[in-house]
Amino acid sequence: MRKKNVVLALILLLVGGVSLFAQDAIEELGFSLDVVWLFIGSILVFIMQAGFALVETGLTRAKNATNITMKNVMDFCFGAIVYWALGWGFMYGKDALGGFIGTSQFFHGPMELTIETGNFYKSWFFQVVFAATAATIVSGAMAERTQFKSYLIYTCFISAFIYPISGHWIWGGGWLAGLGFHDFAGSTVVHSVGGWAALMGAAVLGPRMGKYVKGPDGHITVKAVPGHNIPYAALGVLLLFFGWFGFNGASTGIATVGDGGIWSGLAIARVAVTTCLAASGGAVSALIFSWIWFKKPDASMTLNGLLAGLVGITAPCAVVSPGASIAIGLIAGVLVVLSVEFIDKVLKVDDPVGASSVHLTCGIFGTLAVGIWGNVEGVAVGVLHGGGFVQLGVQVIGILSVGAWAALVSLALFFVIKVIFGLRVSPKEESVGLDLAEHKSEAYAGFQIFSNM
Repeated sequence: MRKKNVVLALILLLVGGVSLFAQDAIEELGFSLDVVWLFIGSILVFIMQAGFALVETGLTRAKNATNITMKNVMDFCFGAIVYWALGWGFMYGKDALGGFIGTSQFFHGPMELTIETGNFYKSWFFQVVFAATAATIVSGAMAERTQFKSYLIYTCFISAFIYPISGHWIWGGGWLAGLGFHDFAGSTVVHSVGGWAALMGAAVLGPRMGKYVKGPDGHITVKAVPGHNIPYAALGVLLLFFGWFGFNGASTGIATVGDGGIWSGLAIARVAVTTCLAASGGAVSALIFSWIWFKKPDASMTLNGLLAGLVGITAPCAVVSPGASIAIGLIAGVLVVLSVEFIDKVLKVDDPVGASSVHLTCGIFGTLAVGIWGNVEGVAVGVLHGGGFVQLGVQVIGILSVGAWAALVSLALFFVIKVIFGLRVSPKEESVGLDLAEHKSEAYAGFQIFSNM
């Protein structure tokens, strides 16, 4: 009997040890899967930089193609360095001033690889591509007349300071997060911030030569300036669409099942579906609405409609149903057409690619959509699902506060750059094109480039 007890005890000990070993192995495998998923998502978002470059190049004139490409390459490269040095600390460092700013982890990056340091590295890589997205939005709005050096000064500042501080309020555990503000993947954190900076930059810079022509009677004619390569723009939009599945999907942060909530690997599939449907809805409604408005199915408006749907679904993608995502996309597609017309013809702000309309107008709408269609108990329940106006009110507070921060600081920044360094190229340089004037390099060497102005 004693021998049987000893054998039984040994068996139980062995089984228990194997069980503990298996549990540790499963936890380690789960963490590794989370790291890999966030890494894949980061690369998908990084590809969006190429998408932005193609969209902006295609929707502007051939004589500025090299300049736009250079801006999109360098705003990531400069931005990555300053975001590592300063931006990460302002966004995710130790909270200070009542949730206003982070104050630690500047120049961060310990060599020892542990779970804690590994979490920093995977999170930093994911966040830097988001910071680059916010910065590069401005490139299109200020295209064809901005000094290259001045653009680089701006892009360093937004990546190091403007984007991270408002990002701390929402994603870094700051005061808006404490109120319950919900922005799953960045309709406000990324897109509205970039959109406000784009609108302020274009306003301070002034319109391109010949864009607004004043007649003898004082009437101002708004002249269209067609882009030189719509296939480029379409390819860029499709790359952005592709990358957005990482932008929204990897914002779950994990690939494992977890508790089954929105911060779970289970949410990835639903986020992908809502993202896909909203983008499609945006393209469809922009196509139909522009067809009615302009009597022709407008290609650039349709492409911007697809992007409008993507921006609109970015905040609510994890808390809305597929049906709601289609509604959000359909509305965003109409909004972007109306916004482009309003900014161009009423405000008389020259935004060559419609960046302010896509990212600011639809970023605001997407943030509001959380308070309207949100339907996840304990996270965000909107007006249409019995949540009352509480969540919607919190979303409005976030929109106004982040908008005031991004707009005022960007406006001040562009004025300072204008006074100290100069912001705009000379009329002669603008006429020749920034490729030759700024870079002494033609994007299409050997071809005769004619200006339509």
